[in-house]
Amino acid sequence: MSQFTFTFMRPIHIPVYIQQLYQSKPSVLAAQPLIATAYQALRKSGPPDVSIVMPAYNEEENILQTLLSIANNETKWAVEIVVVNNNSKDQTEALVKATGIPCITELEQGITVARNAGLAVANGKYILNADADTIYPKDWIEQMIKPLAERENIAAVYGRFSFIPIAGTSRFSYFIYEYFADLSRWINKTFRDEAMNAYGFNSGFRREEGLSVDGFNHPAGTNEDGWLALKLREKGYGKLFYVKAISALVWTTDRRIQIDGGLWKGTIKRIKRLVGL
Repeated sequence: MSQFTFTFMRPIHIPVYIQQLYQSKPSVLAAQPLIATAYQALRKSGPPDVSIVMPAYNEEENILQTLLSIANNETKWAVEIVVVNNNSKDQTEALVKATGIPCITELEQGITVARNAGLAVANGKYILNADADTIYPKDWIEQMIKPLAERENIAAVYGRFSFIPIAGTSRFSYFIYEYFADLSRWINKTFRDEAMNAYGFNSGFRREEGLSVDGFNHPAGTNEDGWLALKLREKGYGKLFYVKAISALVWTTDRRIQIDGGLWKGTIKRIKRLVGL
């Protein structure tokens, strides 16, 4: 039973630090040098060891909070952040550039081409995938890179996450749902394919190995993040590693679940995937 992911404790409430970052007003962050100062410290000097690639489309309400959470990370690695503006119609690009964080433009619409564009210009040995509506704890970079840096037989890493409700769903409801999601990830790893557990907002790999398998390109009907993890493993670069440390658990908004029709419909959709429907 100790190997069962379901046994790992999860937070019922959103930690104060995460809540404060998430509730920070973009207008306030834009008027202060907090992100630029923190990023300069994170970037250190010399070439980066780690590149964090973040696609963004119309994220002016979220991206500064996300960037500050990443810039606040405490790590020995030199880290660069690369934001890929995927044809945003709002102030996303201007807000990012004002912080001093690199922001490139990808004119072809789509998450796969956006992630590939970021991968192409990244300079770090290691790549971490991030999303612009997610808050990252201070230990995230350190915990995610550690397996890749210390073990040659690790092809890719993926981590844990919890939900920040943005609609009417209670945090307690997501607390229960997340345990069910942990169960589904255990089923994927044990009976299906662990690559299904790799998500684009909380995963990582070695840059050169990612380029060698044609980046995030994937067949129709599959997802770019899980398919990349599968390609890296099948290429012989090693196995996948689940980063379980609670200090690395990231917090993402539930907007995708709301787009799918809410928590109940999202649960039904996950059950159908589990049974192969």
